[in-house]
Amino acid sequence: GDPAGLMNCFMGFSTFAAKPLINIHDCAVLPAFRRRGVCTAMMARLEAHARERGCCKITLEVLQGNAPAKAAYEKAGFEGYELDPNMGAAVFWQKKLK
Repeated sequence: GDPAGLMNCFMGFSTFAAKPLINIHDCAVLPAFRRRGVCTAMMARLEAHARERGCCKITLEVLQGNAPAKAAYEKAGFEGYELDPNMGAAVFWQKKLK
């Protein structure tokens, strides 16, 4: 069949857990395939792959206003995180290189 979605990931390493991790850099489902379980299936396969590799976690970034994506990720078990509750939630920063 035709491609329905894409999950672009890369391996990383958690220095806190001293174990590998997988970061989801991009997750997209074509409009014609949305609300058919495609994201759920991709997430399940990625989680199985991460467990096979001994990863401690899967990470991703999501825009605060992207409610459909946040709902899909929450359904898959994702949540915001704090490395230290006394320091607050983790925040994503960037520096653009020109």
